[in-house]
Amino acid sequence: MGRILCAWSPNWAIANWRRRHPSAAPGEAPLALIEKARGARRLAAVDAVAHGLGLRVGQKATDAMALVPELVPAEAEPEADAQALSALVDWCVRFSPAVAADPPDGLMLDIAGVSHLWGGEAELMADFRARLAANGLPFRLALADTPGAAWALAHYGVDGVIAPLGGQGELIAPLPPAALRLEPETAAQIARLGLTRIGQLMELPRAPLAKRFGAQTLERLDQALGRGREALTFRRPPSPWIARLAFAEPISTPDDMARVSQDVAVRLCARLEREGKGARRFEIAFHRLDGKALTLAIGLSLAGRDPARIAKLFQPRLETLDPGFGIEVVTLVADRVETTTARQVRLDSLADAAVEDGLAPLVDRLINRLGEGRVWKSGPRESHVPEQSAVSGPPLKAVAPRAWDPERPRPLRLFRRPEPVDSVMAPVPDDPPVQFRWRNRLIRVRRAEGPERIAEEWWTGPIEAAASSHVRDYYRVEDEAGTRFWLFRAGLYETGVPARWWLHGLFG
Repeated sequence: MGRILCAWSPNWAIANWRRRHPSAAPGEAPLALIEKARGARRLAAVDAVAHGLGLRVGQKATDAMALVPELVPAEAEPEADAQALSALVDWCVRFSPAVAADPPDGLMLDIAGVSHLWGGEAELMADFRARLAANGLPFRLALADTPGAAWALAHYGVDGVIAPLGGQGELIAPLPPAALRLEPETAAQIARLGLTRIGQLMELPRAPLAKRFGAQTLERLDQALGRGREALTFRRPPSPWIARLAFAEPISTPDDMARVSQDVAVRLCARLEREGKGARRFEIAFHRLDGKALTLAIGLSLAGRDPARIAKLFQPRLETLDPGFGIEVVTLVADRVETTTARQVRLDSLADAAVEDGLAPLVDRLINRLGEGRVWKSGPRESHVPEQSAVSGPPLKAVAPRAWDPERPRPLRLFRRPEPVDSVMAPVPDDPPVQFRWRNRLIRVRRAEGPERIAEEWWTGPIEAAASSHVRDYYRVEDEAGTRFWLFRAGLYETGVPARWWLHGLFG
């Protein structure tokens, strides 16, 4: 069971609008954001001053202006609010690697396994609240075992409440049924029947409850109490393998960033070593004073946990980061974690199998400089079609040996696409060619083998698409200079079926 921290800002749209337009509306003037809904212009959000004057969300703009003439109306900006929420999710990675947006005005953090880095859940929540407030973002916070309970407590409970393990039921019992995130119609129907507390729903028999108010009501109640599962869509895959370093004074020089990269790698790799694990991908994040996170990611060809090697792969790219006014926190997350084994390469020492020797360090440097998809190794693939009989894969992955039939050799490398040849002369249609023209050069054949007939894989597509024009007859030919070619004729010599010749590869 996780520990979910829910953060909700009742005035998210208002706060972000003021941040984007700092001089457009004085703080003491009532402010309302307007949007078109249900065929009329209505209030989408109101600030505390406007709410105190009796305005509410959903009210027609004309009625609101009549009631409060001094009201400052402004157009709602839902797209900008969504972008701001997405940026806040990225900023929250300093507190947890698993952060999910709860549109339009909230977010969820899974802090299981990371709260000890602050000294406890209360200390983490206090630091989180202080940093949000420093950026002008007032949020209500709540912590519970389930997303449903945390959402209910943040929206309808006491601000800052921390539910004990397994104790969210008692805390949400006095809350209204709307705290279960029910549809408005369902919540209104429950209220009309005099059920004003979740505790009353908890006391009802399950079958009549689902029959009267729908299966969703029972599902939401189970999710809040931890009896039913609820999946959150995290911005990035959650990982328990994270290390964090906070600094008493901000750092900004590349040398300091390189040093702390190794320091945080030492801390995370020590955990990996204790668990007998290694990782193939590491992502480091430098959190600036202005809240922006600067991230770098590196990959390893084989799972590893050598902190010096990991920091060395980060080092060449540190100069591309702008530390701004300074970096106050650095986090390192390990991804694609897997079990590693140790092997003894000397009598007096054990070498970690993840600390590779040979080609692995070179391959890792090439991958992180050129890109993950630019360094690969070709491996066999079961296919009759020559250009589909090989597939690219990880450069150091073991590949089962597969020898070609010696009676049917293949070129080591094929052309990216078969190249057309013309002026082909053959004694009879199925005989090898005696000459052909390729790249404006006339080639006379001295020796030839074939044909080797290869038909299309008709079972991979609709049977109606199979045609004799897809049949290939391959020939291995050698010219007078000793160059060996692999060419084929596509199609058969049939009426209405043109046959064309192509060169597919060269033998070494």
